[in-house]
Amino acid sequence: MTEAFYVQEAADRFVSTELTRGPWDAGAQHGGPPSALAGHAIENRPDARTDMHVTRLSIEIMRPVPIAPLNVATRVVHSGRSVEVVEAVLTPDDGRAVLRATAQRIRTDPGADHAADPQPVVPAPDGLPETPFPLPYEVAYHTAVETRFASGAFDEPGPATCWMRMKVPLVEGHPIAPLSRALIAADSGNGVSGVLDWRKYVFINPDLSVHLHRNPDGEWVCLESRTTLGGEGIGMAATVLHDVRGPIGTAAQSLLIAPRPG
Repeated sequence: MTEAFYVQEAADRFVSTELTRGPWDAGAQHGGPPSALAGHAIENRPDARTDMHVTRLSIEIMRPVPIAPLNVATRVVHSGRSVEVVEAVLTPDDGRAVLRATAQRIRTDPGADHAADPQPVVPAPDGLPETPFPLPYEVAYHTAVETRFASGAFDEPGPATCWMRMKVPLVEGHPIAPLSRALIAADSGNGVSGVLDWRKYVFINPDLSVHLHRNPDGEWVCLESRTTLGGEGIGMAATVLHDVRGPIGTAAQSLLIAPRPG
C-alpha cells in the first residue's frame, strides 16, 4: 500500500489511496485529504507567487468525494498587488465536480513585526496518549493521522481539545506543507467534538471554512472544538486551531445531521 494520501499521476491528476477513506461510507473520502489537496494545488500551481500565504480557504463539498482518481483545475479569480483569490475544483473521471475551494492569499512582509508573541493555551501533545479514531475500517484516514486528546475523547460527547499529526505525506514524493497539516486536521472538528453517537447518526459537513493568521509550526495541529446542534437536522462545529506555539486560526463546519442508514 502506498504510504501517502494521494499519488500524483500527472500535473493535474491525483490517484486517491485508501488512506483518504472517511467515516460515513467505505467508498468515500474524509473531507480533510481532498481539502488539503485543493490547498496543495493552489499553492503549487506554476504561476503561484511565493510571497503570499493562504489566509482563508472556503470549501464546498458538493457530493461525496470518491476514493478514485481526481482531476484538479485551478484558476485565478482575482490578482492584485497584495491580495489574490484562487479557485480549485476537484473532479473525478465522471465529469461531475465534487469539491470547490476558494482561497484568499495575502502578500507577506518578512520585515514586518506587528505580532504579539503567541503563547500556548492548550496542553502540549508530548506525553498525551494516542487515541485512534474509532472507524470501522482497517485502512482509512484514522490510520494515517495520530490523535492525542488534551481534553474530551471520541467516546465523550461534547467539546474536546485534540492534537493531530500526519503520519504520511499528502502527495507521494512531496514534503508535507504547513497548509496541508492545518487542512487535514481542520475538517475533523465535528469528529472530535461530536455530541451524537456516530454509530447511530451522521453529522456530515458539506463545507469547511478555515482562516489562518499564520502557518502552523512543527508537525502537530490542535483542534479546540465545539459542536452545536440547532435543530431541524442542522448543526455547526466551531474550532480554534493551535500549534505548539499558540493559536494559528479558526475553522467552521456546517453540519447535516440525520439517522445513520442501516
